Amino acid sequence: MILHIDMDAFYASVEERDRPEIKGKPVIVGGSPKKRGVVAAANYVARQFGVHSAMPSATAHRLCPQGVFLPGRIAHYAEVSREIHDIFHRFTPLVEPLALDEAFLDATGSEKLYGSAVSIGHQIKAAIREEVQLVASVGVAPNKFLAKIASDLDKPDGFVVVDREHVREFLDPLPVTRLWGVGRQGSKVLERLQIRTIGQLRRLPVEVLQDHFGSHGKHLWQLAHGIDDRPVVPDRDAKSISHETTFAADVDDADVLRCWLLELTDQVARRLRRQQLRGQTVHIKVRFADFRTITRSQKLPEPTDSTDQLWQVASTLLTTRVPVERQPVRLLGMGVSELRSPGKTQGTLFDGEARQRQSRIDEIGDLVRDRFGSQALRRGATLDHGSREEQPGDG
Repeated sequence: MILHIDMDAFYASVEERDRPEIKGKPVIVGGSPKKRGVVAAANYVARQFGVHSAMPSATAHRLCPQGVFLPGRIAHYAEVSREIHDIFHRFTPLVEPLALDEAFLDATGSEKLYGSAVSIGHQIKAAIREEVQLVASVGVAPNKFLAKIASDLDKPDGFVVVDREHVREFLDPLPVTRLWGVGRQGSKVLERLQIRTIGQLRRLPVEVLQDHFGSHGKHLWQLAHGIDDRPVVPDRDAKSISHETTFAADVDDADVLRCWLLELTDQVARRLRRQQLRGQTVHIKVRFADFRTITRSQKLPEPTDSTDQLWQVASTLLTTRVPVERQPVRLLGMGVSELRSPGKTQGTLFDGEARQRQSRIDEIGDLVRDRFGSQALRRGATLDHGSREEQPGDG
């Protein structure tokens, strides 16, 4: 059994916890409404006014002028995230981080020590509430896909279990938009086929889905049948490390996309350094509003864990190898593959000093953030836009 644990409105909930006087008010984390910024997260009170992540802060202010607007504190959220992940690791070493606020856990090997997967889920949820004073939603199911849907089904403060014998009964009544990858355009295609629920999609021949969605059609058919064979892979065993974010509203501003990409790169680089790994190939992933997805990659001369080196490549890929005449973006991702443990690197004759300086900057930055989360360093390009709680879902 797999657990998916997802913090509820993570960034906004941390701010409410740290500032009791704003609890119960509409809390909006991100850029100032007086400046050009983007909403990073909104609590459930703010969402009642139509505010959501990736929305321009000025729009959010028009919808909810009484909202409490706060700048994002990504380093502080990362510090809180480490506390939460430490709780995960008490119960199982098989923890696959997806973002600061969510992870998959494989509890199969821990059941003799801590009880069933359902019991472990309750224990983790209680520990997060007691020790971190935050609320998590938990899904327990036979695979990742089902666990993710389960954790999102009864938010906030949810706990949903999917028994292996009742997968179809669980999936069939749900809307097709619950399937990974079915966004606004995909749902329009299915609507033309008069397909509104996962059960209706499940009964379609796979060939029909392939005709309309290409190779992704088979994947949708498998998900509709509850099929997902991917294992939980900790960072230390991963062949790649990546982060991606799905926007609540499609983004067509190139500067905003660059800000999100920098945030994703920063988190990937920190995970590399935490696991004492370096990567040699940089990837970006872009999914457009019309459901088309492209990936671009570039191999570095040598492996690195430097935020700056990874960012230079990722930024270039986004600005030079993504079509200029493009539709708005629904999903953005960044990752690194060809991972290896640090060893001696050859380098060039003149780059030794620059390399050491950048490595020292990263080292100091990580130390400052680890120790002083709320006062930590932040990269200038991320100051106004904040940071999104990543894919899939918004907590």
